[in-house]
Amino acid sequence: MNTDTLIETLAGDLKPVPPRSVGRRLMLGIGGGGAITLLLVATALGFRPDLAVAMYGFSFWMKWTYTISLGIGSVMMVSRLSRPEPVRLAGFWPIFIPFGLLAAVSIAELSHVPPADWLAMWLGHSWKVCPWLVLTLSLPIFVGLLWSFKRLAPTRLRAAGAAAGLASGAWAATLYCLHCPEVSALFVLTWYSLGIALASAFGALIGPRFIRW
Repeated sequence: MNTDTLIETLAGDLKPVPPRSVGRRLMLGIGGGGAITLLLVATALGFRPDLAVAMYGFSFWMKWTYTISLGIGSVMMVSRLSRPEPVRLAGFWPIFIPFGLLAAVSIAELSHVPPADWLAMWLGHSWKVCPWLVLTLSLPIFVGLLWSFKRLAPTRLRAAGAAAGLASGAWAATLYCLHCPEVSALFVLTWYSLGIALASAFGALIGPRFIRW
């Protein structure tokens, strides 16, 4: 059998991949894991009692704007890294824009508060548990993304794992907002970001073992 015949034989049973199939599979993984995370928030933590009122306030949407923008950006990273093609990690720099914008909001917030109150704004009431809750709540979403990767073909495994962890942490933090009563941008910038960073580090450490193909 010559080379051309071999190639034709190997390619004969190939079926075209439906458009946007990668995005749909990632959304299934995130949606399935997110449903479990939402259930955990509702049953183990409980929604904040003033949620209906809080959703009209600036602080709630400040948190959601930050976590959702990180979630969208990180899912775009996961989508790129899930394909067997060259990817420049430096091209993902826009993922830092939400962090910079929230830092600007935090500085503006501090400028209107006496320095004596800065520590209380920074620590809030839940700084000891917030990062760990975000990390824990990210696990079902991360497992959902690992399921998504079973049909995908990443080549930069550690980067893909870190991006999956980042996406899991960001969407877990989004759902955690339904429970969290903290209102300070500085608190969110520090402790939410730490929880999301821990989820990303966990993904970088664990991900390559499960998304290898």
